[in-house]
Amino acid sequence: QVQLAESGGGLVQAGGSLRLSCAASGRTFSSLGVGWFRQAPGTEREFVAAIRWSGYSTFYADSVKDRFTISRDNAKNTVYLQMNILKPGDTAVYICAADYRAGWGPISARPDRYTYWGQGTQVTVSS
Repeated sequence: QVQLAESGGGLVQAGGSLRLSCAASGRTFSSLGVGWFRQAPGTEREFVAAIRWSGYSTFYADSVKDRFTISRDNAKNTVYLQMNILKPGDTAVYICAADYRAGWGPISARPDRYTYWGQGTQVTVSS
């Protein structure tokens, strides 16, 4: 089975940057589509970004486009989320998800497209 583990969360000031990692075990990321979601207390899970297995096709939520960058290193079985110009509204638990049939583009933004989920890493942006 695919297991996902996020890391890289923490506390950062508004305008700062963080890089999150999603590492896979059990098998490689090579054939997996991967997405990042986030959830703040009392809110529904929100799509952030997605990347297909090739790494060349990406899709972003409008709220993070031009600030966040998703990438992957299949040799390391890891997907990254580089977050720049962070805002207090970005504060949430960030969760990595993967599936062999996640799709791409708007389809990949649906949580029900993903079978495997990590436990999440907390990102807190202070004002």
